[in-house]
This record gives sequence, structure tokens and C-alpha cells, in this order.
Amino acid sequence: MKSFFKKREIRITKRQAVIAAIGIVLLVGIYWFVTHRPAPAPDLPVVAVEPVTQDDVEIYGEYVGRIRAQQFVEVRARVEGYLENMLFEEGTYVTKNQVLFVINRDQYAAKADKARAQLKKDEAQARKAQRDLERIRPLYEQNAASQLDLDNAIAAYETAQASVAMSQADLDQAELELGYTIVRSPLSGHISERYVDLGTLVGTGGKSLLAAIVKSDTVLVDFSMTALDYLKTKERNVNLGQKDSTRSWQPNISITLADNTVYPFKGLVDFAEPQVDPRTGTFSVRAEMPNPKHVLLPGQFTKVKLLLDVRENATVVPLKSVIIEKGGAFVFVMRRDSTVERRFIELGPEFQNQVVVERGLVPGETIVVEGYHKLSPGMKVKVNNALLKKEDEEQSQTPDTVKTEK
Repeated sequence: MKSFFKKREIRITKRQAVIAAIGIVLLVGIYWFVTHRPAPAPDLPVVAVEPVTQDDVEIYGEYVGRIRAQQFVEVRARVEGYLENMLFEEGTYVTKNQVLFVINRDQYAAKADKARAQLKKDEAQARKAQRDLERIRPLYEQNAASQLDLDNAIAAYETAQASVAMSQADLDQAELELGYTIVRSPLSGHISERYVDLGTLVGTGGKSLLAAIVKSDTVLVDFSMTALDYLKTKERNVNLGQKDSTRSWQPNISITLADNTVYPFKGLVDFAEPQVDPRTGTFSVRAEMPNPKHVLLPGQFTKVKLLLDVRENATVVPLKSVIIEKGGAFVFVMRRDSTVERRFIELGPEFQNQVVVERGLVPGETIVVEGYHKLSPGMKVKVNNALLKKEDEEQSQTPDTVKTEK
């Protein structure tokens, strides 16, 4: 009985030893797997990239302009008299030399008739004096008339000629005043309302304003530029107001109307003030713009966009790729090994969500345009340009701005 229990006890001990050995092997295997398995690859930042390009960049300046008529003429009475008639529709288009007003003509017609009669009288006196001189001269040559007789005949003839000239001038003046009683349009354009009523006594000396005529088939746009803009144009050999046949472009303007629509015609700068206003630090510029449908009204204010310069083959990058900090502006440039470097650049003018790079980049380099917020120099990145579509959709809902890193 004792030996039975002893054998049983030995068998249980061997089984436990086997189980323990198996457990030890498993633990060792698990430990080895845990300590020797490869570490998981780190997640790379996902970015979108674009190449640096070259383009012909148009540089514009924006100003506030005021429209004025190419010609604005005030129609005034040049003779005194009662206004008898008005021969136009107020606010309509009138042509050059069209009759507008009629002033009472009676007194001026009578004055012209009197001057004409005086001229005839003086002409008769001049003819008589000429005949007397023609009779005296042969007699003087035959010693049948004295020197005094000849001198008196010559003086009478010259006096008569002078009287004729004076009478002719009086007649011309009278006829001119008579003609002023018919007030004609000095140019073609739109006429204002009349400023005086029929029957009013209008005066001389240009004091009686009858109406005004505006020629607005072509209008002038006045605006002011800063002295800094002027210096920038001079650096590029652009002389505002002067045509340059050596350039493929000329300084032109486009304007925005009150309803924020862009006027379909462009104007050409034809004048720039040769001096700066010391009170404002600006100088005046004028452009001429066609207005065939009379959409532009004199006196109207508008937004002016002036083409200042065209930078040919300029290096450009998207504005959204530029980061600005206290040290300056920089972009992340992607190397061939998919790592990025921080590259400081010198910025030029902005245009259409892009910016000119003066120094720091060359065309063909690849820059990060999206996903650069968590990047650091030397970091390896993963390219996924699908981010660009999402970014463009977001920017279509918000204004484009240069991002600033603090």
C-alpha cells in the first residue's frame, strides 16, 4: 500500500515538471519575440507640392479716380437783349453749330443797317476824292496847279479812304453782334437744362449763363499716385503719359463701376503731372477712356486699376506656400530624397494669388504648398497632391491671405 502511493507521487511530479518546462519555453519565446520584433515605421507628414514656375507678371496699382468730361462748355450770351426763343430739347444730344437760343435782333439789325449806310456814304466820298486827285495831278505837272492844291487833294483822298475803313469796321462789328443774337452750339454733346427763362433780359460780358454742353463720347479719368509708385515706374523706365514704341505694352487702366462690374473698355494714360503735391505727397495722373454708350457720367467716382509694369519671365510661387515670420519670408523646398529644407526668399509684388520671388528660388524647384505647418528642416515627407483640391475648395469660400507663422 505504501509503495503504491509512492509511485503515484513520482508520476505527478514528472507531469508537473513537463508542464513547467513547456511554460518556460513559451515564456522565453514570447520574450524573444517581443524584444526582437522590428519597430513599426513612423508616420510621415503628408504634404502637397508644386514646382516653381516662370511667368510674365502684370503689376497693377489701385487708386480712386474721378470721371470728367473730355469737354465741358458753358453757353453764355454775348450781347444784351431779351431771350426770345429756345430751339432744343433739354438733356438731348445737340450738334456743333446747331441753333440753341434766339435773342431779340431788332436793335442789332438797325445798328448794322446804319453802319452799312455810313459805309456807302464814305465810299462815295472816297470816290469823289479820288477823282479830284486825278484831275489835280496832271495840272500840277503842267504848273497849272500849286503844290498846296496837290497836297490838299492827296490828304482828302487818304482821309476818305480812312473813313471807308472805319465804316467797314463798324459794319463788321454790327454784323458780328447781330450774329451773336443767334446762339449756336460750340460743339457736339449733351446739353443741360436751360438756366434762364424765355423773356429774360440777358447781359453781356459772359455773365448770363444760358446752358452747358458736355462732350462725353470720350471721358477723362483723374486719379493720384504716390511718389513711391512713381519711383518704381521710373526704375523700370516707364514714363507715364509718354508712349514708348519699344515696349510691347502701354500703361492702361481699367475701372470698376458702382455695381462692382468691370467697365468693358480700357483707357490709356496720356498725362502725368510733372511735380508732386507737397501737401499730399501724390501727383496727378490722367487717362483717356472711350464712352460710346455714355455709361460713365462726369463727376462720378470709381476704382481705377493701372498697369504699372510687366515683369517678363519672373519667378513665381503660390501665395499660400509663403510663410512669414520675424526673420523674414520662407518656403519649404523638397529635396530629391523627399526631405524638406527651409529656404528664405525675397518677395516681390503679389498678383492673382501668386507672388513674385526676387531671390532665393530658381524655376523647376519643388516647394511645399500645403501641409507645412508641422514640418521642420530635414524632415522626410510623403507627397499627396489630393490636398490641393481640398485647399482650393476652402479658399474659394474665404479670401486669400499670406499665412503667418508665430
